[in-house]
Amino acid sequence: MDKKTDLNPQFLWCFLEILSCEGGIQSYVKDILKAYLDLIEPGKKFHSPTDFQSEILLLRDAPGCPNPYENSAIKFDYLQTKPPALGRIRLALTLLRGLLTNRPQRVFCGHINLARLVQVTCQPFGVPYTVLTYGKEVWQPLPPKYRNALQQADQIWTISRYSRDQACQANQLNPEKFRLLPCMVDGNRFTPGPKPQPLIKRYALHNAKVLMTVARLWSGDIYKGVDVTIRALPQISQTIPNVKYLVIGRGDDQPRLANLAQELGVADQVVFAGFVPTEDLVDHYRVADAYIMPSQEGFGIVYLEAMACGIPVLSGNADGSADPVQDGKLGWQVPHRDPDAVAKACIEILQGNDQRCQGQWLRQQSLTQFGQDAFRVQLQKLLNLSVVS
Repeated sequence: MDKKTDLNPQFLWCFLEILSCEGGIQSYVKDILKAYLDLIEPGKKFHSPTDFQSEILLLRDAPGCPNPYENSAIKFDYLQTKPPALGRIRLALTLLRGLLTNRPQRVFCGHINLARLVQVTCQPFGVPYTVLTYGKEVWQPLPPKYRNALQQADQIWTISRYSRDQACQANQLNPEKFRLLPCMVDGNRFTPGPKPQPLIKRYALHNAKVLMTVARLWSGDIYKGVDVTIRALPQISQTIPNVKYLVIGRGDDQPRLANLAQELGVADQVVFAGFVPTEDLVDHYRVADAYIMPSQEGFGIVYLEAMACGIPVLSGNADGSADPVQDGKLGWQVPHRDPDAVAKACIEILQGNDQRCQGQWLRQQSLTQFGQDAFRVQLQKLLNLSVVS
């Protein structure tokens, strides 16, 4: 019999989509799946091999989506329907079938928008459920049905202390229910290296000290702080006259930012690189002398990517970036709308006299806490998987 149709899953997972859409939540879920597969890969010995199997329900993904996570220990249910409204009915029925026939140990709800459905399906069977949260989707007061679903959850996972605290404050949640599973960085992919000369030539950065930001340039995302960094450039230039600012990203806010640079007399120091494919980001990090994003993040994976490349970082001082920069141990934290503070910190970074500018140390410290191995260990603890050596 095909193992994929003969599962008795310990865990049942419900997601909106992870294969047909790209974004922060999808990347995070993919990291969870990869780490989970590493924990249950063939050849490892467990107390009871049949205990470590999962069924994954995908509301908006279709069977034709390429799925690198196909594995004999996981059953994927692709529930995309036309019209889409029928998908939730199909999801509810598939979840109900799983609860009736397999009695999983736990159900994981991968998005707040599915939390009410998971709650009303699981509670009559006494099956505990965990809601995975990522960031802003739970930072504001939620409609009562979703707030109640969070309040009744057995556990809530989130990516940072800040996200936990914001969700608790907005929705009257018990912080004791929260478990942290921070974002991770692939240290095999993001590595130090010399400045790529083709990019130096492309962006006219020869002999420049380069500040860099990777961000969506949307008018609704000004919290990323690109405008604040541009406002800091005149002050930075007084001490570091060869400074340039490389901005990677695209969006409807770029004209405003370009006009701001023109008004401040620093237009020739700001380079708008536009969209850069994910596979080219490593080389762009290597161009930088500092990664600057005085933002308000739920976590800020870009800080980890930069530090894994040995690049010092600047973040905001009142957001989830406190976790990747380890409360200032690894990076500079400044008020996120304060150009003077950004300028002062950028000058310190570019002068390079601080331990936080030592690339190999920075990389080692960040990977110890947020590399693939650390992520896998934390997931193993949260799932209570016991591996026998």
